[in-house]
Amino acid sequence: MPREIRDVVYVDGVRTPFGKAKGQYAETRADDLVIKCIRELLRRNPGLPPERVDEVAIAATTQIGDQGLTIGRTAALLAGLPNTTPGYAIDRMCAGAMTAVTTTAAGIAFGAYDVVVAGGVEHMGRHPMGEGVDPNPRIIAEKLVDTSALVMGSTAENLHDRFPGITKERADAYAVASQEKAAKAYANDLIQPDLVPIATRSAADGWGYATTDEPMRPGTTAEDLAGLKTPFRPHGRVTAGNSAGINDGATACVLASAEAAEELGLAPKMKLVSYAFAGVEPEVMGEGPIPATEKALRLAGLSIDDIQAFEVNEAFAVQVLAFLEHYGIADDDPRVNPYGGAIAFGHPLASSGVRLMNQLAKQFEQRPEVRYGLTTMCVGLGMGGTVIWENPNWEGASA
Repeated sequence: MPREIRDVVYVDGVRTPFGKAKGQYAETRADDLVIKCIRELLRRNPGLPPERVDEVAIAATTQIGDQGLTIGRTAALLAGLPNTTPGYAIDRMCAGAMTAVTTTAAGIAFGAYDVVVAGGVEHMGRHPMGEGVDPNPRIIAEKLVDTSALVMGSTAENLHDRFPGITKERADAYAVASQEKAAKAYANDLIQPDLVPIATRSAADGWGYATTDEPMRPGTTAEDLAGLKTPFRPHGRVTAGNSAGINDGATACVLASAEAAEELGLAPKMKLVSYAFAGVEPEVMGEGPIPATEKALRLAGLSIDDIQAFEVNEAFAVQVLAFLEHYGIADDDPRVNPYGGAIAFGHPLASSGVRLMNQLAKQFEQRPEVRYGLTTMCVGLGMGGTVIWENPNWEGASA
């Protein structure tokens, strides 16, 4: 029978404070991080009966140990959702949570679901990227990719080669600005409302309470970054200061059909417009957001000039700068990551997509003159993902 595609809305999103690997979550389980996020979503949205959640999709890049065992289903059960609520795990490396959102959103649009929970978790301190993997030797032996494609920092150095105008000094300046914007956003209480405090424990120090992002380095200067080592290439440009760290954290969000949101009294923060994923040469994976954005714009019937709010994941400063250079956007454009990004907050791989969405929702709330915004990120092994959203607070809607 004929079906109509339904509108999908982003109702709410939360995340844990992000931690440094071997830091505040060193003795906290990965699944407990995302369980707390799901519980917080239910607490914040009392109009959403738990039995109305039709699916739980949780991403993790390294799906073993405490972030394995079909984590979407186990987290749903442990979060107190009824045993009739199904769940699954999903992986697209850095874009795991983004893919959890887009995959379940497609199900909502098709009519398979009314309400879902989507998110991601990564405990990189416990499960380093690449733990337990066994790459097929043909990948290298048959030269399907350059050997540098398997080392994310090396792909960032390759991107510097491809964009020679993006110098180390320019990348460092961008990184300093990210730290400054994040500190200002904290000072203005723009980040904390969507953070879920986490009780932590340490055999040495006892119980603790994680309430802030551990990786932040407020007060960082260009001089501080200038002397850092370049571990991926002698005399290179990529350092720990102009890259995201190795981090732990979790995110989760509620998506719904517009009709279900209205029925349940859930106020949408964003409306889905389009999304796209694209592949690029794996050895320059940081270029991925460019073709993904081109495709998402084409599907939406929009141009880059229609986008007035950007949340670009800062895996590496050079990756953000390459995206901005492609579109002729200034490095310090105030529409781009106005509250800081992953260089400051951290990047727990599969969880980061929902952090971007939370911050875009905050931009929409703060800027009702903006109609369209996007979230975009590069993805390991040569991919990019972009989601375009519409602002339900857009002041032009009533004009």
